[in-house]
Amino acid sequence: MIASDLDGTLLRNDGTLSPRTLRALRTAEDAGAEIVIVTARPPRFVDRLAEATGLLGTAVCSNGALVYDIATRTVVSSRVLPLTTAQRVATAIAAAIPGIGFALETGNQVLYEPAYRLRMSEDVGAELPVPSLADLWLTEAPVTKLLAWSDRLDADTLLAAVRQGAGDEVQLTHSGGRGLLEISAPGVTKAGTLAALCAGRGIEAGEVIAFGDMPNDLTVLAWAGTGYAMANAHPAVLAAVPVHTATNEEDGVADVIERLFASRVRPEPAT
Repeated sequence: MIASDLDGTLLRNDGTLSPRTLRALRTAEDAGAEIVIVTARPPRFVDRLAEATGLLGTAVCSNGALVYDIATRTVVSSRVLPLTTAQRVATAIAAAIPGIGFALETGNQVLYEPAYRLRMSEDVGAELPVPSLADLWLTEAPVTKLLAWSDRLDADTLLAAVRQGAGDEVQLTHSGGRGLLEISAPGVTKAGTLAALCAGRGIEAGEVIAFGDMPNDLTVLAWAGTGYAMANAHPAVLAAVPVHTATNEEDGVADVIERLFASRVRPEPAT
């Protein structure tokens, strides 16, 4: 199995999948490897990628909260964050960090209150404002992540500050977003969900090759038989993961796959 993060890893900085990387993934599939996307992104983002590239298979979305079948656009399993927990944690964070804003990711939409001013161009049409923070806790939609955003603290500083007050009540991480902290149900990680997925398929950790670039990838890079940090990875990832590959702009994932399946590499298409 090849398990790869998307942003900063499989995708280039403009959000596209290069022809070389797509060919490499197809080569691995032809050789019998399963490709699994393991991302902080919600299913709606994976759908757009599949439409653009033809990639199918399985995706672990929202940092492990969801397992998603790309072909049928179906959530196979989920581990949601209880709304009461989200509210309690948000209250504690707001007391410690004045001016911080909050949003709820449901997999289909992002519900955000006025102080959460971070907008994602790729989420136009999926972002839904609510009148106040109190209104955020009235949703009946299942919550995959609580998002906390600060316009004055970077993600690493924010993570360190929140860890002191959140305890073990939730899972905290970030994926490099500007001042953005991602909060999931306790125990929800990319590695935990991928491990369960592999167990159901009879695949051992030693048979998994993983790629990533951000702190939310650390669990899966440590769990997989071989974990590759991208050369453009967060400093903490580069320090923790001994094996590196080229940057996402240099098709680092493709470089590894091509070497692994050298005898099966597809020729360049005629021009």
